[in-house]
Amino acid sequence: MKKTVNNSFAKRLLAWFDTHGRKELPWQKDVDAYGVWVSEIMLQQTQVRTVIPYYQEFLASFPDVTALADADLDAVLQHWSGLGYYARARNLHRAARLIRDEYNGEFPDELEVVVALPGIGRSTAGAILSLAFNQRHTILDGNVKRVLARHETIAGWPGSTGVARELWAVAECFTPQSNVAGYTQAIMDLGATLCTRSKPDCGHCPVCDDCQARLADTISDHPGRKPRKVKPLRRTTMVLASNNCQVYLERRPEAGIWGGLWSLPELGDRTLDEWCDDVLGSSAVDFDAWPVLRHSFSHFDLDIHPVVVRVGSRASKVADGDSEKWHGLEDALPGGIAAPVQKLLDQLIVNQAKKGENVSHN
Repeated sequence: MKKTVNNSFAKRLLAWFDTHGRKELPWQKDVDAYGVWVSEIMLQQTQVRTVIPYYQEFLASFPDVTALADADLDAVLQHWSGLGYYARARNLHRAARLIRDEYNGEFPDELEVVVALPGIGRSTAGAILSLAFNQRHTILDGNVKRVLARHETIAGWPGSTGVARELWAVAECFTPQSNVAGYTQAIMDLGATLCTRSKPDCGHCPVCDDCQARLADTISDHPGRKPRKVKPLRRTTMVLASNNCQVYLERRPEAGIWGGLWSLPELGDRTLDEWCDDVLGSSAVDFDAWPVLRHSFSHFDLDIHPVVVRVGSRASKVADGDSEKWHGLEDALPGGIAAPVQKLLDQLIVNQAKKGENVSHN
């Protein structure tokens, strides 16, 4: 079905935004493409209140594209630790290096070029170019999908091809020809503050008068939910090898979960004695199995079985380097680290303190 331009929707939304919209977020001050880009990547599947402190610290350390491109990946991942979805940070770093090397450190302003950068899809590219350059591009992030699916009663899960195509068509007809930056921020704000997933505040919505889902009392049905699948459960044993208040860490390969982050080694198919011999060249003095720690990803759950192993000597096979090292528990982390691994390290420090051990290393 062909959609016609709806100027009324944008006018009402912009009028509401002028009075009620958020205008004091860190990335809305001294707007430039770099800051907008970083914020849009951080905001993917992450709430504003969570992002703000990460964004501020990130910009303080990497104030422009060149600074980010020149930084070591470890430093970038360290600033991302706890924010999750670490591929976003790796792609941000890769894209920064491309912009530095191929575009003289200037963020490109052409949609096709921006979409080609690592980690940037059609909606994110549209948001960056709209907010930073006021170019007319449509966006379709999660908040916008919810607003449009309700307003136009578009049934089905937005992740399916047909539903996404219809939502893009509606987004195109609602996007005005002018003040696109304001409209882009306004429709994202509407979804984030009023047209929320649960308990939407329809009474204050500027476009509620012709919202088809409200009129039909089917708001809770839109947007359609993703077909449910039982998430698979995976298991792994993580080893906290401890010696003289140090713990052995390994860098994970870039492919797979927590790519490029520092982590605790996994036992795999080996026995504990085999692992100690193969990896450390040392034997265990004693060990202690901790309770299972469950960590949920979007597509599966992971049960981590932590085992603390005290070794008698600083493993002869381990050389501190780019992929493995003995880490002093009071030292600054060597790079990014996943939240459940940080939790285990924190517990190791607490346990050693309870035993009256000096956490600082010699």
